[in-house]
Amino acid sequence: MSASTTVADALVVAKRNLIKIKRVPDLLVFTTMSPIMFILLFAYVFGGAIDQRGGGAGYREFLIAGIFAQTVIFGATITGYGLAEDVKKGIIDRFRSLPMSPSAVLAGRTFSDVVNNVITLVVMSLTGLLVGWRIREGVLEALWAYALLLIFAYAISWIMAWIGMLVPSPEVVNNASFMVIFPLTFVANTFVPLETLPGPLQTFAEWNPVSAVTAAARDLFGNSNPIDGPAPTAWPLQHPELYTVIWSGVILLIFIPLANAQYRKATSR
Repeated sequence: MSASTTVADALVVAKRNLIKIKRVPDLLVFTTMSPIMFILLFAYVFGGAIDQRGGGAGYREFLIAGIFAQTVIFGATITGYGLAEDVKKGIIDRFRSLPMSPSAVLAGRTFSDVVNNVITLVVMSLTGLLVGWRIREGVLEALWAYALLLIFAYAISWIMAWIGMLVPSPEVVNNASFMVIFPLTFVANTFVPLETLPGPLQTFAEWNPVSAVTAAARDLFGNSNPIDGPAPTAWPLQHPELYTVIWSGVILLIFIPLANAQYRKATSR
């Protein structure tokens, strides 16, 4: 099939997934409630303890980019869960019977989850503004920060798509994703400055791509570190935007073919 046909089919699949959110609004409500709770709890429970400048206001600005990064990455796990659920319910078999491009199923699924992440980012941004977060750089810088977050999350969604087709059980996908993504998002600069971490964890966090996408967003938003310390010396944190783009590209190059190959294998059984 032609590329235009594949794109058209992918948009139809994406529309189907977005309509599901409309019909089951609880999916979106609970997806957005968790990051809102994180913002409020971390901002007011830990803010005063971490912020050396007092009051926790500096930490609240520092925190938001980390919450954004964690949330869009966890949001990408919906891709794997949704695909595993479709396999379990036999919906993938129905797609196979239709005159459509096979790769459109995965492309449509990942695209719809980008839209879901956009909605989540809007809600979190409004919550952040309420607790004192501000964008202190220009509009273009802020838009690029949001774009980097979505690009990285889109790349992660292809990993989740591969897992969803490899382990067609929603419960297993959920648990496996949590065990991998949870430490990646916490052993990073998402919630605390890197200088507060012990040596080995600090080194890991410096090269962790989650730290890079968080640092890139933080720099582009103009949010500073609440702890006065030396500038980062690790290459990824000196070039966080480039490091984020490199990681996103590598993940997409590896996992788009893997996910599509696993899809063909799963649907040929």
